Amino acid sequence: MKTILATAGLAVILASPVLAQSAAEKTGVNSVMGVAPKTEDFVSEAASSDMFEIESSKLAVERSQDSATKSFAQQMITDHTKTSDELKALVTSGKVKGTIPSSMSSAQQSMLDDLKKLNGDDFAKQYHADQEDAHEDAVDLFKRYGDEGDNADLKAWAAKTRPALEHHLMMAKDLNK
Repeated sequence: MKTILATAGLAVILASPVLAQSAAEKTGVNSVMGVAPKTEDFVSEAASSDMFEIESSKLAVERSQDSATKSFAQQMITDHTKTSDELKALVTSGKVKGTIPSSMSSAQQSMLDDLKKLNGDDFAKQYHADQEDAHEDAVDLFKRYGDEGDNADLKAWAAKTRPALEHHLMMAKDLNK
């Protein structure tokens, strides 16, 4: 009985709009529950994701030995630079409340650091796996905010951007076969 009450209490706390959703977003609880991130969380996570995509893909352009990976990586640099610029413009215009982080998350930095230690096939396999994981997370993030976000401009941008991310995910899955 105590477990049921504790679980119910936790669900109420996590669903409460009074509390910041940052912890729930960071732990993945919002994703599991299908809850839209707060605007500030979305901005931070989307910007951080773009940083990881750009930096890991620059490394792939340098280190990759196959043309399919190089081509994919170049497209990731181009597309994520564009989305990064668009997001920065929304924030700097004042239409969207949030802060663009100056660095990627520690988990993303760790993934990038691990990639930097690899070469050849080992690098390609890890880069492909990281791209699939990163794009699964991005599609989920953009879907949740695009469907239920609280800032109309950012919600529209997330919904408009999501199809490209879904295409990136499909491409990453194809590379990962």
